[in-house]
Amino acid sequence: MEGIIERMTSGRLLTLLSLLQTPREWPGSELAQRLGVSLRTIRRDVDRLRELGYPVQATMGAIGGYRLVAGKAMPPLLLDDDEAVAIAVGLRTAASHAVEGIEEASVRALAKLEQVLPSRLRHRVGTLGAATVPLTTWEPPTVDPSRLTVLAGAITGHERLRFRYRSHEGTETDRLVEPHRLVSAGRRWYLVGYDVERGDWRMFRVDRVREPRPTGVRVPPRPLPAQDAAAYVTAQLTRFAPVYRAVATLHAPIEQVAGRVGDSPGDLVPIDAHSCRLNSHTDTLQWLASRLVMLGCEFEVHEPPELIAHLREIAGRVGRSVHM
Repeated sequence: MEGIIERMTSGRLLTLLSLLQTPREWPGSELAQRLGVSLRTIRRDVDRLRELGYPVQATMGAIGGYRLVAGKAMPPLLLDDDEAVAIAVGLRTAASHAVEGIEEASVRALAKLEQVLPSRLRHRVGTLGAATVPLTTWEPPTVDPSRLTVLAGAITGHERLRFRYRSHEGTETDRLVEPHRLVSAGRRWYLVGYDVERGDWRMFRVDRVREPRPTGVRVPPRPLPAQDAAAYVTAQLTRFAPVYRAVATLHAPIEQVAGRVGDSPGDLVPIDAHSCRLNSHTDTLQWLASRLVMLGCEFEVHEPPELIAHLREIAGRVGRSVHM
């Protein structure tokens, strides 16, 4: 029985620590409600975290609460200073380069880590970031990871944000937004949120967001009018661009091309040992054509006719360029 109680206490402490590592202040009553315990238990658990070395600060008053602050040394995360700096720099790199599958998790982890880094280590991380230039043939990153961590903190804390936003035409406006999720799409980051003053959901390119400032006003999350944030961004990006589904024969073994055309299970069907059939998901002509060409194998497009015409136009353009 004692072992079970100890495991329950350890799990609760980890949950409490995870909440405190978000960049906001937590009222004791809200923590108690989240964890399903009494205020007395919360105070006891906070004391336990302090004994373990975590710098939990408590403020009194009607708007008081608990928050994790930067201490004189790293909390006991089994990391020395060099390891902490290495992790922070690695997370910044992952956030900036939009590595598939870990983008938003990297931003959330970076926000938590930078929340407790002593000032000397934050300076080292900033110095390394400023002095490092990635060797890449792609468009360089245009979003400061520190801006992403501010947005991620507001999302986690369900806190309204104010920021300046520059439109495609260059017009700047003030926005008051309830942030919902960050979505990485290729080399771009998007913030999905509810625009309070416009009374509707919006998608914002993060590289056009200026001076994001948490307001301190926390609100319950609103239901998103889409399956998830990624689906919402996809719908917005393709809103004004026609999309098509490609059917093609690929003259390559299915094992060679699987996963290289954005296919889901069932999109590729083997014909024989040397070829397969593609029934793609819907996308723009430009994307479908580029992915087919980049496969590096022979292929025949059966439909749609718009994709066949688009590929002929590309072939003609390439042919003319090499005969000039």
